[in-house]
Amino acid sequence: MTDDERDDHRFSEGQGFGDPYEGFDLDPPELEVDQDKVDPVDSRVLADMLDERTVSNDQVDAEELLDVGLNYMGINRFEQATDTFERSARFTDEDLVEQEAWVNKGVAHAEMDEHEEAIGAYQEALRIDDDSEHAAAAETNLAYALWESGRAEQALEHAERAVELDERSGQAWYNRGFFLLERGLAEQAVEALDNATRLGFRNAEVLQEKARALEEAGEHDRAEEVAEQAEEIQEKQQERLME
Repeated sequence: MTDDERDDHRFSEGQGFGDPYEGFDLDPPELEVDQDKVDPVDSRVLADMLDERTVSNDQVDAEELLDVGLNYMGINRFEQATDTFERSARFTDEDLVEQEAWVNKGVAHAEMDEHEEAIGAYQEALRIDDDSEHAAAAETNLAYALWESGRAEQALEHAERAVELDERSGQAWYNRGFFLLERGLAEQAVEALDNATRLGFRNAEVLQEKARALEEAGEHDRAEEVAEQAEEIQEKQQERLME
């Protein structure tokens, strides 16, 4: 998979599922960090403040901590994000919030190429509930992390499970197609990639994989057409970068 595909990892966007990075505040109000004494984006501030106070669950808003972690993700502070997501999971009594925190922690680890840690986080999320609204994201990301760690067969199994959980997820269908193609199952891969693009998961990388699958399935004319579409998208991207 490419670096661009890594950017497509699914993670939540906190309360309301709006833009998590617009006008954010790195310090949830419950922590009351004195910014004259500490750097508000110091990698250990949140951890130290929480550990020092040994606060109980009802004193910390775990969803606020989720938002803080997402803010860290938005500025590429992935190590701080993992710490914050873990504390969000620890300080909540709600299964969905805990599961969301573990999924996001896995994504943060994956961004640092810590794939074994990512696998552990996704598995923990699925241990909480393997059929919830966050389960498909956990399965999708777990499939990628397994593939990165060399476990292709397991990756396909989890990609299949992600599709079962959310048939409307273009990312899940793309992953399924990618892993099927890696296994040499080109015709099944074409079907999965068709579904991905039909659901709106369409960019140059996806179309390139689709063209490769079509070529291996013997659909040469269609493969050429899709490859041209991928090139057009890339050219437009380059033009935007030059503006």
